[in-house]
Amino acid sequence: MEDYHKIIIRDPNKRFGKPIIINTRISVYDVLSWLASGMSPLEIVEDFPELKETDIKACLAFAADRERRLISVS
Repeated sequence: MEDYHKIIIRDPNKRFGKPIIINTRISVYDVLSWLASGMSPLEIVEDFPELKETDIKACLAFAADRERRLISVS
């Protein structure tokens, strides 16, 4: 995923400022939780048609980048 910054935003008026997918109220945490519970990207898109597979990839890229930054700080 080249630039998840175009897909993942923080809006203090939505979901208490947690990172969400633009134009939705679906948080990165929601998507990661669904993936962790065993849902496939296709199942997520079927259940939440406002999402695209690129949105799910953006959530994964966001999480990977955040993890990389946490490791760099330690």
